[in-house]
Amino acid sequence: MRIFMNVWFSRFARKEKISPSVLREAIARANKGSIDAELGGSVIKQRIPRKGRGKSGGYRSIIFFRKGHVAFFVYGFAKKDRDNIDAADVAAYRTSAKELLALSDQYIEDLLKDGTLEEVL
Repeated sequence: MRIFMNVWFSRFARKEKISPSVLREAIARANKGSIDAELGGSVIKQRIPRKGRGKSGGYRSIIFFRKGHVAFFVYGFAKKDRDNIDAADVAAYRTSAKELLALSDQYIEDLLKDGTLEEVL
């Protein structure tokens, strides 16, 4: 399974010192069926623990997710900074997920080359 993050999420993860292993673990949990919130349209919300703390006081991530195939981290926020996302955000994420998950492997490789996406290794 391939895991990616967009430029915005990559900056967020670096700033908050979220390691690639923590992101991979969030996707592993989702693949096992442990999803914190299914928002519809291949969009999920998954909790990410803060270093040295649990998930409840940590971060929330919005992921475009196709089980066993691909995941795109697109947005993240600290629970202390924002309660939740609203219905308009969810609708926009569903539209974006449909488009992003339909991209060809070659197009994704092009996005990796130009820096629009980064692969979580």
